[in-house]
Amino acid sequence: MKYNKVKNAKNSIQDSSYVIKNPENYKGKWKDVFGNDRPIMLELGSGRGAFIIKMALAHPNLNFIGLELDMNQIGYAAQSIISNQITNLKLIHADARDLADIFFKEINTIYLTFSEPWPKKEDERKRFTHESYLRLYDRVFKKDKHIVLKTDNKILFQSSLESLSKYWYSFNRVSLDLYKDERKIENIMTDFEKQYVKEHRQIYYLDAVYKN
Repeated sequence: MKYNKVKNAKNSIQDSSYVIKNPENYKGKWKDVFGNDRPIMLELGSGRGAFIIKMALAHPNLNFIGLELDMNQIGYAAQSIISNQITNLKLIHADARDLADIFFKEINTIYLTFSEPWPKKEDERKRFTHESYLRLYDRVFKKDKHIVLKTDNKILFQSSLESLSKYWYSFNRVSLDLYKDERKIENIMTDFEKQYVKEHRQIYYLDAVYKN
């Protein structure tokens, strides 16, 4: 899915109280940003914010952060929540590879919702569930490691199951077709997901945990 350029995206990012500027300044201090010590849930590649905004509204007892590299998408997210008062949500305009410069043992859950699949073999290190990223996440998870993934890409899903298993994660839930699964799984749609469901694409899901 392609998004159009967002007018004044850079200004929206600069002017928004939801977008944390210089997030590396808050490494180890994110409880001060939120004003509490509640669990912090992080979405990597939060796009236009549809998922992370709805999650924050649905779970006021948790803190949420959406990290997105694309300026247009995070600019859109900042514009879409400008009139809201969501005290448990922050946005970061940054690269996921810089996570360890932004957080230190503070994240409870990482959401990977329709991340770039990088299906070619030569690009596998770019996948958010590659071992190199799992090692990076070790530096930001607070204690137990918890990853939730949704994707329509079979290659990404299969490789994620394999890499997480090799890294000694166990699986709370795995679904090969989320919308035909009879089990009750909390599901808030992303923008991509809404379109994929209309196209009757198969949606894969996993909930993985590593308990220290």
